[in-house]
Amino acid sequence: MVGLGNPGPGYAETPHNVGFKVADALARRWDLPRPKKKYAGELSEGRTGPGGPRVALLKPQTYMNEAGRSAGPARGSYHLDLDRILVLHDEIDLPFGEIRVRLGGGLAGHNGLKSLKRELGGADFHRVRIGVGRPDSTDPEIVASYVLGKWRQPASDVAALIDRAADEAERVVGSAA
Repeated sequence: MVGLGNPGPGYAETPHNVGFKVADALARRWDLPRPKKKYAGELSEGRTGPGGPRVALLKPQTYMNEAGRSAGPARGSYHLDLDRILVLHDEIDLPFGEIRVRLGGGLAGHNGLKSLKRELGGADFHRVRIGVGRPDSTDPEIVASYVLGKWRQPASDVAALIDRAADEAERVVGSAA
């Protein structure tokens, strides 16, 4: 499982880092050990619960648009088929609060997904697409400011979004076991 985000405290509370937040929520739910620095990221391994499926949870520390440099070597080490990978990421083309799960599909201009496709050798991985909404503009600078700026929604709404996205990720992991 790969949670997408950007490293560093300046990005921690931004829509672009919702993948990291969901990964952290899952690590807490599953009582995974503290992450180790591996594959240019933070990696935690364990089980989803007693007798549950084994999981490896990776948060690349390469910045979003280079996430594949972390996920590619991890995939190689684990010898995983693409459809055994689940990516948690922000999706500006979904309204805030909407969550969709899919296998493969287009990249919608998402630089993190582009990097993953390039380094993983394809785009046929599972995704939990977490709707963060978008500004009323297609200007790349305005869009970047939106996803890299602080959340505009109440903290309780953001927490509920993270929790629901973690529920969806658990469902995908449970069905793949």
